Amino acid sequence: MTRGGLSRAGADGIDVDALSVDLGGRPVLTDVNLRVRAGELVGLLGPNGAGKTTLLRSILGLVPTRIGTVRIDGVRPAAARSLIGYVPQRHEFAWDFPITVEEAVLTGRTARIGWMRRPRAADYRATDDALERVEMAALRRRPVGELSGGQRQRVLVARALSLTPTALLLDEPFTGLDMPSQELLTDLFTRLAGEGHAILMTTHDLAGALHSCSRVCLLNRHVVADGSAIELADTAVWMRAFQIRADNPLLRVVAAAADERHPASDALTH
Repeated sequence: MTRGGLSRAGADGIDVDALSVDLGGRPVLTDVNLRVRAGELVGLLGPNGAGKTTLLRSILGLVPTRIGTVRIDGVRPAAARSLIGYVPQRHEFAWDFPITVEEAVLTGRTARIGWMRRPRAADYRATDDALERVEMAALRRRPVGELSGGQRQRVLVARALSLTPTALLLDEPFTGLDMPSQELLTDLFTRLAGEGHAILMTTHDLAGALHSCSRVCLLNRHVVADGSAIELADTAVWMRAFQIRADNPLLRVVAAAADERHPASDALTH
């Protein structure tokens, strides 16, 4: 049984089956199939406009779907709101709003607290735990407007973790961050996956995703390919997904990642 007595249909994690989404009368996603099991950190890669954020919003139940189904721990998004932690792109949060770090993280508990209700002891404990996980507890009283970019990103992650979710959706968590902040978050996401969370992350950091993710999914309105760095060593699938030529520097990143995971593999031909 999941939280709140919801029954599971089988395996834990995120299940997207034959999903198609239209926005503004045009197709954005077509026949998308994707599985993210408990314990996996899956990178969702693709060019701008490929539908990555739309897929995350579909999993959250925030956009209507034309056909297909989404399940989180076996239940539909509307019944699984407390099971999903969502980290939006950093610019989507109102950083000029006059609240502290602790208050910002507490807003992640709204689905549990309820609108216009006061937080309880359990909500503050969950907030404390989340701040500890992202190494921001010492800054809990600081106004969010005074934070650096890396600190702000960690607040958003803590906000998602405060819900104690089983699944995490991360939308470009590394954009604009310095390398130490990226490394801290990468280590955190890896630990969370190791603890049994199902994590789906959109990112433009191809090298980082190929190095740290359990596997990557190449999306361009539909799933072009899905596998580990070694399984996706064929440059043709990257050319199709990103609509690039054979001499694009991106392909050298792919080749290097495959060689790192499997040093004895033959060199890629272009």
